[in-house]
Amino acid sequence: MSERSATKRVERAQRVETSTSNATRAVAAVDLGATSGRVVIGRIGPDALELELVSRFPNGPVEREDGLHWDFGALHESILDGLAEAVRREPAIESIGIDSWAVDYGLLRDGELIGEPFHYRDDRTARGVAEVHEVIPFAELYQRNGLQFLPFNTLYQFAADPRTADADAALLIPDLVAWVLTGRRVAERTNASTTGLLDVRTSEWDLELAERLGIPTGILPELVSPGERIGMLRPEVAARIGRDLPVIAVGSHDTASAVAAAPLASPDAAYISCGTWGLVGLELDAPVLTEAAREANFTNELGVDGRIRFLHNVTGLWLLSEAVRAWEAEDGASINLPSLLDATGGSTEDGPLFDANDPALSAPGDMPARIASVLAASGHAAPADRAGFARVILESIASAFADAVQTASDLSGREIDRIHLVGGGSLNRPLCQATADRSGLPVFAGPVEATALGNVLVQARALGAAPVALEELRSLVAQSHVLERYLPR
Repeated sequence: MSERSATKRVERAQRVETSTSNATRAVAAVDLGATSGRVVIGRIGPDALELELVSRFPNGPVEREDGLHWDFGALHESILDGLAEAVRREPAIESIGIDSWAVDYGLLRDGELIGEPFHYRDDRTARGVAEVHEVIPFAELYQRNGLQFLPFNTLYQFAADPRTADADAALLIPDLVAWVLTGRRVAERTNASTTGLLDVRTSEWDLELAERLGIPTGILPELVSPGERIGMLRPEVAARIGRDLPVIAVGSHDTASAVAAAPLASPDAAYISCGTWGLVGLELDAPVLTEAAREANFTNELGVDGRIRFLHNVTGLWLLSEAVRAWEAEDGASINLPSLLDATGGSTEDGPLFDANDPALSAPGDMPARIASVLAASGHAAPADRAGFARVILESIASAFADAVQTASDLSGREIDRIHLVGGGSLNRPLCQATADRSGLPVFAGPVEATALGNVLVQARALGAAPVALEELRSLVAQSHVLERYLPR
């Protein structure tokens, strides 16, 4: 790069930092989920906190000869197209932030991606679990990384992936996107905390643990925290998008961004970030590493500003979406989900339930038949009609949510006074009411776009366009979004 070009890039960056704080500011958020991705424009000002959806694109597992993968090439192209459209609509965009699901990664060698990233539901992870626990018992792992046992945590995937020996970097999905955009290899801490290789006490890589497990420490990149600038766009990316912009690290684990934007009214408020998964827990100042927490399979992951997300993973609306997918395949036509939800009727504690986290329900394919089998094993018949079946799914998810909230209270010593349910699940009225009924606590639903809002707010704060304190950021959300309240019946 010429000296003149470098000077221009510095001047642009300085203009970003010194823009007036009174005007409405704009950023772009790339928000990737396990079933779809999107690019949104976030606008923030003295009286505004708004999102504009620019593009939405499908995302999901693809079957290859060697297992289940993500089509990262298609994902990459969709992101670039979405960012180009965002800049076309809003030329005043000042930065880009990226969040996604956790644990999955891409391996690099000599600046090239080694194959497509594996999908966390690929069954190779079982081999990795056995290999890791043969070296280090789970009880010791929990004291080092604070993570609940999930068979797809990154360290288990690494143990089952011989390609790590040939790689010079391993980047989690949002970090892989950031590398494509900027050329810089980093690991953002909130997502790195889900790998099992981050020390739960120091928030630094546990290199001794990696060495004991035979994981090459050289593949672990430099750590950054939410709000740090990752870098400016590669010249070819800037040319395609139409602007030379900085990429700013946000809470790149989507749950970290969602919790950052959850309008928690007090330290005694629980949260549920509900979409494909339901992440149920509390925000704490320090990890809980007791035997009781380990046995309850609660996790200690990093949030924005070093907060601890003390939570439990519950299989969420993926159960319903998989059931609907099976019914649509059977009918050869799409199902109107709002109509199906309306037909489920009011929440009730009568009727059969199943364990939403039953391992038999963890893989894609014919969810109604597998749920019926789980119900039959416990002596219950599956509902004959689809509305009844959907209600059993929602009640079972709500029951798991309520159990997790109570367990979080018991383990932390906090008396929970309310639940904030954010994400796509906040639009599901039967689920929200069932959660209130089964927990005995008021449920405040919304905002549905919590993940993107958290992404936008952290970027805006880094640009000097939003308050510094996390509580003040949450106040902005509460002021600009109407929450729906569900009282237990």
